[in-house]
Amino acid sequence: MPQQYPQGQQGWGPQQPQWGGPPPAPKKSSAGKIVGFGCLGAVGLLVVLGVVGVALGGSDSGSDAGSDGVLEVTAPPSKKAAAPEAKAPAGAEGDVKITGCEVSDATGWPKADVLITNRSSKTSNYIVSVEFVDGSGKRLADAMAASNNVAAGQEVEEDAQSLDKVDGKVECRVTKVTRYAS
Repeated sequence: MPQQYPQGQQGWGPQQPQWGGPPPAPKKSSAGKIVGFGCLGAVGLLVVLGVVGVALGGSDSGSDAGSDGVLEVTAPPSKKAAAPEAKAPAGAEGDVKITGCEVSDATGWPKADVLITNRSSKTSNYIVSVEFVDGSGKRLADAMAASNNVAAGQEVEEDAQSLDKVDGKVECRVTKVTRYAS
């Protein structure tokens, strides 16, 4: 004998929609909003850290301005003996020179001052990769500098700022230069 239930009850559990009736509305999830706002917050934090790094790292302790207003840069010591002035490498690598290398006292972030001289015949865009190494040559951090629409023969100065904290003195090295026509 089948079980008898009072009118309107069909047993335990959720009620099934009646024939021809609308199905129950699906529950809405806020996971998309949470992920979106989380990503927005992370990007905002990176922007704030970059602005603070630029504001605090504004002092240039690795260089001195002479009385004639010319900027004299003291390069970090190298393990190799100083070689006579070598000819600049061919191609895009020869367009880039590091003019300063320091670690900010306030943040501990290394920064390289990069001078880009467009020696090509066309207006070009540059992407420069820089690495920061300690006295033994161990890689501690890396950074990138970029400049767009550099006219033929034009010089521009850019900073390659790392957000990796390092201790002590570093040496800055250009590891890769990409140049392409604007």
